[in-house]
Amino acid sequence: MPRSVNAVASKARKKRILKLAKGYWGKRKNVWTVAKNAIEKGLLYAYRDRKVKKREVRALWIQRINAAVRIYGLSYSQFIGKLALANIDINRKTLADLAMNQPDAFEAIIKQVA
Repeated sequence: MPRSVNAVASKARKKRILKLAKGYWGKRKNVWTVAKNAIEKGLLYAYRDRKVKKREVRALWIQRINAAVRIYGLSYSQFIGKLALANIDINRKTLADLAMNQPDAFEAIIKQVA
């Protein structure tokens, strides 16, 4: 009995990987084993960095809030502590946006906590 291989499926699998490797440089775009490794690593980076992006954006919000409250003689941690004591429930994304785009509204929040 002859050996049975599913050439259709394996060709489709290779075609899918090489299509994902389009735009890569050198052998990474057209040599199966090199392209497969490059795609796997790229997909791992994509998965990891979707989470890292959230961390980086939150850090940016914190930096912007910190810079804005320093003008009023507070540090970031003091400001967040006073927000909690004053029962003002507002997230960092909104605070950073107010600090950047609406300084009057941000100043009103600072006056409420101080």
